[in-house]
Amino acid sequence: MLRISSGAADNATLDPHRATSTVDKGVASEMFDGLVRFPPGSADPKKLEADLAERWESSADGKVWTFHLRRGVQFHGGYGEMKAEDVVYSLQRAADPKRSSFASTFDQVEKVEALDDYTVRVTLKSADAGFLGRVSDYHGGNIVSKKAAEKLGDKFGGAPIGTGPFAFGEHVTQQYVKLVANDQYFRGKPKLGGIVYRMIPSDSARELAFTSGEIDVMQGKREQRWVERSAKRDMKVDIFDPAEFRTLYINRTIKPLDNLKVRQAVAAAINVDEIVRYVGKDVADKGCSVVPNGYLGEDCGAGGYKYDADAARKLLAEAGFPNGITLKSVVSNISAQQPIMEIIQAQLAKAGIKLDMEVVDHATYQAKSRADQSALVFYGAARFPIADAYLSEFYDSASAPGQPAAMSNFGHCAVADQEIRAARVESDAARQLALWKEAQAKIHADVCAVPLFGLKQVWVHGDGVDYGYKLQGALNLQPPVTEQTSIKAK
Repeated sequence: MLRISSGAADNATLDPHRATSTVDKGVASEMFDGLVRFPPGSADPKKLEADLAERWESSADGKVWTFHLRRGVQFHGGYGEMKAEDVVYSLQRAADPKRSSFASTFDQVEKVEALDDYTVRVTLKSADAGFLGRVSDYHGGNIVSKKAAEKLGDKFGGAPIGTGPFAFGEHVTQQYVKLVANDQYFRGKPKLGGIVYRMIPSDSARELAFTSGEIDVMQGKREQRWVERSAKRDMKVDIFDPAEFRTLYINRTIKPLDNLKVRQAVAAAINVDEIVRYVGKDVADKGCSVVPNGYLGEDCGAGGYKYDADAARKLLAEAGFPNGITLKSVVSNISAQQPIMEIIQAQLAKAGIKLDMEVVDHATYQAKSRADQSALVFYGAARFPIADAYLSEFYDSASAPGQPAAMSNFGHCAVADQEIRAARVESDAARQLALWKEAQAKIHADVCAVPLFGLKQVWVHGDGVDYGYKLQGALNLQPPVTEQTSIKAK
């Protein structure tokens, strides 16, 4: 039995179409598969490989995809063989905002059909460069049991049924989630008997549990000093992609941030290099665009914002605020956020911008940020690594709080809607890149947000743990536990 702690206080849901938090999707990922998958230890979309689909083909215009399913794949809990009707149901469910948090990901899907028990056809409204990623073992691409989901309804997240190497066992609130080996897994019986996810939200308590041998794998602190200290103590530190891209969103619905010069002043007052030095060279990469580092379509042509506190003061005076301004920001008390916002608070003060920080627990921060109660929203996320995923969620006006399809456009940015939406349906790769570049330039000029840095994942594992693959990346933000993962008996 492998014992893991991600630092979660508890898991809210294990429904893969609802699991948005890092801790929830990490656990859910062990229980589900997609039509295609990222190879264990990789977050590279160019390496996607067969999973529940043995093979697939697409039409010449890229609008029709046909998937040929593996035969004999069994759902957990005696729910029978996975067939085309389950895939159709899962993709339709993933596209339904009433049942999925990833519905916008499937906007371009026109219809999903079962041609027979083992063949599924997906017809798109237009070609989609990132379509295979949308049906991978990530977010809405996970395949659920139709029979189980219909039977359990809203309770599915508490007793999920998938096809993955591990099946749901037990959840004791604020104590642990237990998964058990799926001996019928189509890739072979797992080497582990199961996984226990311990709830240890305290960093110091989690580290003590690891060093005393109570847990085998844990999420570490994404801080340079912690990484260096842990390495000196001979802890096996894993640093991997994707980085969660940290951005400071400027909410123009809160005055005086509706004034472009004030937004420019905020951007000029932030010294990103100082922040990156604090976070550390091994765990942080400075951002150069609102699209995260390394994503397909990222363009740094517009450049970053130049740090200049004097210029920031001048811009405020030109905007009619010679004596400075006061802004309110709701800040999460987690270690990956509060210290950074304290640095930003000190930087802004040098330019005459007083930042009144309301420090709250992470769930309250999420709720208040989405209720437009924060002038500056510090937010980090990792998404499928193409520009559309980030631009659509964080910079399309349809994703702003208060909108029917509200996601995370905390700045209420609307300046690049035309380019973002056109790129989403553009079949010509060169033209798509050009549209993404134009969108990034417009967002930069309108100062919708200040890109900060990508924060890589930091975990540690015990001497006896063998993941069974080389860990370079994991889109679900934790080291994947597969049928090949093992641990030496002590």
